[in-house]
Amino acid sequence: MKILLVSWEYPPVVVGGLGRHVHHLATELAAAGHEVVVLTRRPSGTDALTHPTVDAMVEGVRVIAVAEDPPEFDFGQDMMAWTLAMGHSFIRAGLRLLAGERSWTPDVVHAHDWLVAHPSIALAEFFDVPLVSTIHATEAGRHSGWVSGPTNRQVHSVEWWLVTESDSLITCSASMRDEVNRLFGYDAGDITVIHNGIDVRTWPFAPSPRTSGPAELLFAGRLEYEKGVQDLLAALPRIRRSHPGTTLTIAGDGTQRDWLLDLARKHRVAKAVNFLGAVGHEDLVALMHRCDAIVLPSRYEPFGIVALEAAATGIPLVVSTAGGLGEAVQEPDTGLTFEPADVAGLTAAVRATLSDPDAAAQRAIRARARLTEEFSWAEVAERTAAVYLAAKRRVRHPVGRPDIPLRPLPERDPGNPVES
Repeated sequence: MKILLVSWEYPPVVVGGLGRHVHHLATELAAAGHEVVVLTRRPSGTDALTHPTVDAMVEGVRVIAVAEDPPEFDFGQDMMAWTLAMGHSFIRAGLRLLAGERSWTPDVVHAHDWLVAHPSIALAEFFDVPLVSTIHATEAGRHSGWVSGPTNRQVHSVEWWLVTESDSLITCSASMRDEVNRLFGYDAGDITVIHNGIDVRTWPFAPSPRTSGPAELLFAGRLEYEKGVQDLLAALPRIRRSHPGTTLTIAGDGTQRDWLLDLARKHRVAKAVNFLGAVGHEDLVALMHRCDAIVLPSRYEPFGIVALEAAATGIPLVVSTAGGLGEAVQEPDTGLTFEPADVAGLTAAVRATLSDPDAAAQRAIRARARLTEEFSWAEVAERTAAVYLAAKRRVRHPVGRPDIPLRPLPERDPGNPVES
């Protein structure tokens, strides 16, 4: 097949897990013999003079990285305007480099998240081919059901439009499938769940350390409210009462860093918490090999690829059951779990892990063994290609704007997917 993947991040421009997901999917599809083109972007804050559009073969994939247009939009301040401008540049580059100069027509367009809704819908319409979309997260999910702010409502409406226009949908977990069904009314039976994969070769295994001194816990991820680091900081004083000297290393950055620093001081654990900021791959692997357990206390998590990466390295897992984390980690076989926002449950799970390091190490070994069976990128690519083959471009009909509630989104009424 000829496959056009559209993503707002792709190496070397990587914001989070989505960029890594699309990269691995693209290279595995190419390795399987498909002709893959990725339409993506150059870094933010650049222009066509400093960072012109690039059209090159990379790892068997044709990557078209589009230059930013000159109008001055900043993602942090003008998110919707910036997103629309990016989409406009994608469409122009796609038509010129695909339909024009080299006359390449895809068999399917695959959109990754709402930020590329406009170019993906436009290009699928132009080429008259099926549109497949992977919904990696939702605005309502990230904000506990609330989409009352102007930007929240705009993002939610674009997500609704992308879902409505898609001929097939993919989610990375069963919980995400149910969320899309509840929010947008897309029949859950028509959504394919394909878990994220992992390349275990880049996350080498090492046995969990056996130390007699104080324990070291690790958190790795973005410092955002939905990641639940605030609950881990609240639990740390309790953990230190039963396991004196326990420290917490936080690898990652985000908008909530200053707030979390204040919380660490409020809970009187500031000296026991080390905020490292963003760390590179090798440093993160070294941290996973060094620490006694990784704690992922997410309140919202469509999948949680960090859990797979951690499992590959052999570090014991202590995670919330939020979304895909509850599917990726199976208690008691591969890790210990707790309910999202349950500080007492988090404390108990960490204490149990630290109190019996031999049992924790055995869970870690089983967790890594499960990765090679269920989460290989070759398996992900094969299942995704099957979705492409089955997708059929349906007849389009005009649709009105969604009715977006000001309060938390309710359980879906089958007759009104976004009932107010």
